Amino acid sequence: MTRQLQVGGVAVGGGAPVSIQSMLNTKTTDVEGSLSQIRALAAAGCEIARLAVPDMEAAAGFGKIAAASPLPLVADIHFDYRLAIAAAEGGAAKIRINPGNIGGEDRVKAVVDCCKAHHIPIRIGVNGGSLDKALLHKYGHPTPEALVESAFSHIALLEKYGFYDICVSMKSSSVPLMMAAYRLFAAKSDYPLHLGVTETGTETMGVIKSAMGIGGLLCMGIGDTIRVSLTADPVKEVLAAKSILKAAGLRKEGVNLIACPTCGRTKIDLIGLANRVEEALQDCKKPLTVAVMGCIVNGPGEAREADVGIAGGEDCGVLFVKGELKEKLPYDELLPALLRYIDKL
Repeated sequence: MTRQLQVGGVAVGGGAPVSIQSMLNTKTTDVEGSLSQIRALAAAGCEIARLAVPDMEAAAGFGKIAAASPLPLVADIHFDYRLAIAAAEGGAAKIRINPGNIGGEDRVKAVVDCCKAHHIPIRIGVNGGSLDKALLHKYGHPTPEALVESAFSHIALLEKYGFYDICVSMKSSSVPLMMAAYRLFAAKSDYPLHLGVTETGTETMGVIKSAMGIGGLLCMGIGDTIRVSLTADPVKEVLAAKSILKAAGLRKEGVNLIACPTCGRTKIDLIGLANRVEEALQDCKKPLTVAVMGCIVNGPGEAREADVGIAGGEDCGVLFVKGELKEKLPYDELLPALLRYIDKL
């Protein structure tokens, strides 16, 4: 089990539920626009939000946003240690830095001392695309070993000044590379891990890469907090993260929809029906597995583990519960009957 740290009121590591993060794409100087996006992220299920702090103007905006934010905020810092200090003093719940790019050890110590004083954890963010030149020379190109060595060198620097509230990420746009790096690190350390595949691309491919990398590691018991990185609305990142956690068996709230892929026996518009069921239940918080099947003959049997389901035939369909037929209905009444049953649960 990993160590535990606190990001505002959210526990990370130490057996706490895997938390969902996202990063704003608003300008941090746009206080109202940023708060609006944070509220949208929170409504979607986000638990920790990160903002870029590229300059002192943004640091001032960060403080105003933090004062009104419903979510704990992470300040994303590069190059200038003074920005990390300003964000920490302005209400950051966590600081994300790469200790190797903010200057000499005295500047790292200044950040550490400030974070200690404010009880703020630090995330060490290692990225396959920005490894130190010495490590690239040693390994030839980004490798799992290079990412892990980079992480441990940064950890050593923070530990030198007695700082241990550390979370670590080792992201790459390569799924096999990031998975191997996290596995290697997890075998050697108990610091909590922030999982992510970086630069995944647009929504479709990005969700696939993230599900493979993040979901694969979660199924191995590795990972304490996650961020799905998409070239899309950040709310989409949160929705994808929730789906990944559900698929990995780590989140139970909300509907888990299962549906057969259709075949030559299908007599109904199963694709349309499944989409309508998904849309109708998107805000349902009940921890249910709901099945939408295209064959009355095999549907209830194949989906017998579902809490409730519907299956359609040529002119009619059935509502079934735990594989047992409950009601025979005309096709047009299947969805209303399903929703009525769920509403009574």
